[in-house]
Amino acid sequence: MASNTMATWHKRTRTHKNMGRKRKNKEARKSTLLATELFAGMGEPGKPAPAGAVKPAKAAKAAPKKAPAKKPAA
Repeated sequence: MASNTMATWHKRTRTHKNMGRKRKNKEARKSTLLATELFAGMGEPGKPAPAGAVKPAKAAKAAPKKAPAKKPAA
């Protein structure tokens, strides 16, 4: 007879695996935007882009500072 603990562990593993599969399948259904969706904010061809259509590039974040090492008590 299988132990309740092992049954629970396997159930949890199976659930996590299935949730990952569901997530990946959901993403795969609509992975790429259509051209009309992708360039919708740019305005019509041959006309100037609407104000604020092009977002400026984000600056790279600085690496977080590490906390100083604690000194051992003397």
